[in-house]
Amino acid sequence: MRGIYSSVTDIRRRVFTEVARLAYNGGDYSRIEELPYKILPGETASYRESIFLERAIIGERIRLSIGLPVRPYTEHAPLSDGINESAIAKKYYTPPLINIIKFACNACPPKKFRVSDCCQGCLAQPCKEVCPKGAVSKINGKAHIDQDKCIKCGKCESVCPYGAIVKLERPCSKSCGVNAIHSDNLGRAEIDYDKCVSCGMCLVNCPFGAIADKAQIFQLILAMKNGEKVYAAVAPAFIGQFGTKVTPERLRCAMKKLGFSDMIEVAVGADLCTIEEAKDFTAKVPKEQPFMGTSCCPSWSVMAKQLFPEFESYISMSLTPMVLTGRLIKKEHPGCKVVFIGPCAAKKLEASRKSVRSDIDFVLTFEEIMGLFNAKEIDLEKLAEDEPLTEATGDGRGYAVSGGVANAVVECIHEMSPDREVKVACAEGLGNCKKMLTIAKSGKYDGYLLEGMACPGGCVAGAGTLQPVAKATAAVNMYKKAAPKEAALDNKYKKYVDHLE
Repeated sequence: MRGIYSSVTDIRRRVFTEVARLAYNGGDYSRIEELPYKILPGETASYRESIFLERAIIGERIRLSIGLPVRPYTEHAPLSDGINESAIAKKYYTPPLINIIKFACNACPPKKFRVSDCCQGCLAQPCKEVCPKGAVSKINGKAHIDQDKCIKCGKCESVCPYGAIVKLERPCSKSCGVNAIHSDNLGRAEIDYDKCVSCGMCLVNCPFGAIADKAQIFQLILAMKNGEKVYAAVAPAFIGQFGTKVTPERLRCAMKKLGFSDMIEVAVGADLCTIEEAKDFTAKVPKEQPFMGTSCCPSWSVMAKQLFPEFESYISMSLTPMVLTGRLIKKEHPGCKVVFIGPCAAKKLEASRKSVRSDIDFVLTFEEIMGLFNAKEIDLEKLAEDEPLTEATGDGRGYAVSGGVANAVVECIHEMSPDREVKVACAEGLGNCKKMLTIAKSGKYDGYLLEGMACPGGCVAGAGTLQPVAKATAAVNMYKKAAPKEAALDNKYKKYVDHLE
């Protein structure tokens, strides 16, 4: 579903826009009750069996976009319940970050294999021959799978000469690399928050729009309306996200029109992270530890520490580019607030940690910030161009794509120690990250630098992106080549590395 503009995408973005308008207009916030009718006017359902159900779902999405929890399903509560408490000019967050709107869930079946109409009832019956449990038989001339016997190994599917056996799997569960999604007693999706690492892949893969994360749009706007100096720190994946004609210079101008004091590339912080990780790797591998994992992806880092606690100290202790950039901005502009704008849902959770809260005040995704542009009716393509962004290097900008972090760290190590050989293994998607660490456990990655990215494709594939992965990757690679400086050690802020830690 990634890269396809669907009705689910459209509704999500309209909700962000209306929440932004609600905050900008101020006044009596109880008019939130009117928003589902504004987003879905009329009396005829467009997507589901009832317009009332559609609006109820929209209502919960609006609440989550304000940072409010979903309402209990067993008792009455107005849509505006809690909104005045959330109308503050600072971060408003109560867990969980990722939420399932139960009455929007289709109660999709768990993984199973089914025989489709394409079955030709062939003589060879390879599906029957390879089944280790005798679950496949022939009934009325067609293959049949006994679901009580089936162990879901998939062997029948792989040998069918007609491709007549298909695997049905709940999309949210399939996209979850840590197996955190299961069914409740009514067959609806349910998240095991002890396993969930908030990567957000489930929310962009649910074709019913039943999963949503909490946002900080409302509170950010109130902070700017209060006259706070707020700086926009944009993740390396930002390039191309707002359209091919929206240059970094135009986006910088647009951010200032929204009320931001300025826009800074988080690729600057990525350069500092690169230098720190290069130092760590050179000093510790293999003297103190067999390998080192990169630190910038919070979902990968949390997953590694949860599932492989013995490797916890092997994940780099360097601060992430987001945090380093936030600290750098606050060092140069004391008393300001910083909003990280990027592709990632998990960054919202990272920024809520006690050790990070003072560095990053808000986190918005690219989709969410687009809601602000729409609410203010800013046409990004028609804006004049502001001053160019020149402080980040090509390697820092490359953090947005899979392999980019490891490449930057290796290049930095080679500059520090030209004769040092560095072996690299990269994995994208938490399922593949888990496999990489399992291999590392066997000792096959001793001496390696391991890069883990929760999203398949890297940050450009994050849950809050606006563009297809391939298109975004190409834009990042072009922007990387256009950087005035290539390597992290060329960054003028490198002198601050030790002071920002």
